[in-house]
Amino acid sequence: MGLHHVGHVIGDMEGAARFYRRLGFTVAPAAYPVLPGVEQPFGAANAHIYLGDGFVELVAVLDGVPGEARPIPLRVPDDKLPGLVAAVRAASAAIAGFLERFQGLHIVIAATSDLDAVAARLSAGGVGHGGVHAIQRPVETAAGTAMEPARYLEISGPPPEGRIGFAENGPDSAALAVEHANGASALVECVLCVSDQEVGAARRRYEGWAGVRIVAASALPGLLPGERPPALPAFVAYAVSVRDLAATERFLRGNGVPIVTTGSGEIFVPAEAALGAAIVFRQG
Repeated sequence: MGLHHVGHVIGDMEGAARFYRRLGFTVAPAAYPVLPGVEQPFGAANAHIYLGDGFVELVAVLDGVPGEARPIPLRVPDDKLPGLVAAVRAASAAIAGFLERFQGLHIVIAATSDLDAVAARLSAGGVGHGGVHAIQRPVETAAGTAMEPARYLEISGPPPEGRIGFAENGPDSAALAVEHANGASALVECVLCVSDQEVGAARRRYEGWAGVRIVAASALPGLLPGERPPALPAFVAYAVSVRDLAATERFLRGNGVPIVTTGSGEIFVPAEAALGAAIVFRQG
C-alpha cells in the first residue's frame, strides 16, 4: 500500500494553515489530544489536509493551551493508557527536536491493511517498535463529527531523517476526502534525500515501502531544480496528484505562489517558500 500520511513540522500553526489555504488546500481546524486522566494539554497540535485515503498533517509542539485549536478527546482502553501517554510524550519530544533541526517534513507513515502482521514481521526481523496502539479519534466528515478507529505503530529509535511507522486506515477513511480549490485528490509520494554514499542503505531501510522515493543529494537538483536539502538525510518534498495540472498552475500563479516547472512537466512550490518542504503537484 502507499502512504498513510506525511507530517510537516512547523513553528506557527496558524500561519501554516493560512499558507496552505493560499495554496488551495482545505485545512481542517487545528486540534490537540486530550487523554483520560491527563489534565494538562500535552503532545502536539495538528491540522489535517485530507486527500483520499491519505493526508498531510501540519504539526506544532504544544506550548501551553493552544489559542484556537480544539481539544480532541482520545478514547483508549485503561490498560493501554500508560503506554499511549508515554508514546505521545516521546513523540512530542521528538517533534521538538525535529523543529530544532529544521522546519519541514519529518514524519512519514506508511499505510497497511494488517498492522498486526507488520508488527510481527518487524519483531521477527529485529526491528524495534513501540507496539500497536488502538484509539478512537473524532474526525470531521460531510455528515458531521464522527469517531474513527485508528491503529498505528512507530519504529523505535527513528532514523535521523525523522519519525516513521505504519498505520491502518479506518473503514470510513474515504469519507474524509474533501474538495480542494487546487484540485488535489491524493497523496502519492514523498522524497528522501540522502548522501550519495548512503543511497544503498536507505533503499534497504525502506525496502517494500510504496510512495517513498530515495534520491542522492547530487541528483536532487535534477529532480527538483534549485532545491537543496536542509540536512542529510532529510525528507525534502512530497507530491500530490491533481485533476487538472494546468488549472492547478493557474490557481497557484493567481494567488501569487512561486512555482517551478520540472523537466518532466510537473510543478512544485520550492521549499524556501513552502515552510521548508517542497510541494509537488502531479497530473493524476
